[in-house]
Amino acid sequence: MNTVFFDVDTQIDFLYPAGALYVPGAEEIVETVGALNRFAGAHGIPLISDIDAHTENDLEFLDWPPHCVAGTWGQRKPANTLLESRLVLSSRAPLDFWPAGVSQLMLEKQSLDAFSNPRLPGFLQRLGAERFVVYGVVTEICVQRVAWGLIAMGKRVELVTDAVMHLNQQEARRTFEEFQRAGGTLTTSVHITGASTRLA
Repeated sequence: MNTVFFDVDTQIDFLYPAGALYVPGAEEIVETVGALNRFAGAHGIPLISDIDAHTENDLEFLDWPPHCVAGTWGQRKPANTLLESRLVLSSRAPLDFWPAGVSQLMLEKQSLDAFSNPRLPGFLQRLGAERFVVYGVVTEICVQRVAWGLIAMGKRVELVTDAVMHLNQQEARRTFEEFQRAGGTLTTSVHITGASTRLA
């Protein structure tokens, strides 16, 4: 297992204008995210999708408007970002091994940072992958935390610039610059798949 794709927070509440915490313009990356996910599935590349799963009175709502409450419409992922063989794991579930027959592992979280799950680093190390392809929302917040967490583990990390969306362009630009200085690589979906994702 040389490569893992990591799809960050691509959920309806973030991606569409009707969502509770809409990221302006995020709907524009949905097709590309979906194509990258399908590419992973078609090529036997494990796909991790982290997803917010908040309670109605989650502490995070002290800092952010309520969003991605577990079981709501807004907490879902768009259908075209889902693979047929998928499994949802709660943040309390054991992360011992990649489940047999699963192409997309959907990891619930209650924090901005996927690495707030203390079992995640050990799980990723057991996968044995050295290369991680990262994309999703928001560039300078949750995507950044996943990328930084992987770099801290000594992994090769590629950030797909046409499959991320930001809230603040200046902060996103700073994120890209710091990411490259830390050893990360900026790439595009065309480079990853070898073809236009809109045709995938």
